[in-house]
Amino acid sequence: MKCPKCHELGKDRVLESRESPGSETIRRRRECGECGERFTTYERIERPTLLVVKRDGSQELFDRKKLGEALVRAVGKFFASPSYLEELVSEVEEEAYKRAEENAISSVDLGEMILDGLAEKNEVAYIRFASVYRNFKNLREFENELERLKKHKNKEEK
Repeated sequence: MKCPKCHELGKDRVLESRESPGSETIRRRRECGECGERFTTYERIERPTLLVVKRDGSQELFDRKKLGEALVRAVGKFFASPSYLEELVSEVEEEAYKRAEENAISSVDLGEMILDGLAEKNEVAYIRFASVYRNFKNLREFENELERLKKHKNKEEK
């Protein structure tokens, strides 16, 4: 592993390894043997290529980093910790691979998975993301989305 501070290659040692809750990722704390810098790395299973089919029919590779950045832009700082968003991105990625047909999934399906995850985690973040994702044009569309969220919550409580 290359040290992020001194860029020395291969002189680090692992101090601690920890699996993520879903055992999809391994987090490793490392220390550079050259400069003593401590840093964290993540190890993930490499999956087959997943294509995202956009609304206009174009395709691009699924990018979990891009998905995470879009969530941060849309929901701002409504989560106490970045780990909540990382967890949501992991859940959406896992679900996307399960639902993909011929290694492709529509951006609409991805958006709905994100909304489902946000509805469970943070209602304000859900509304913020929905307003961007669904491109609200007026107050009525906003109110309709609030009603949809209320119905979703009522179903969960029963």
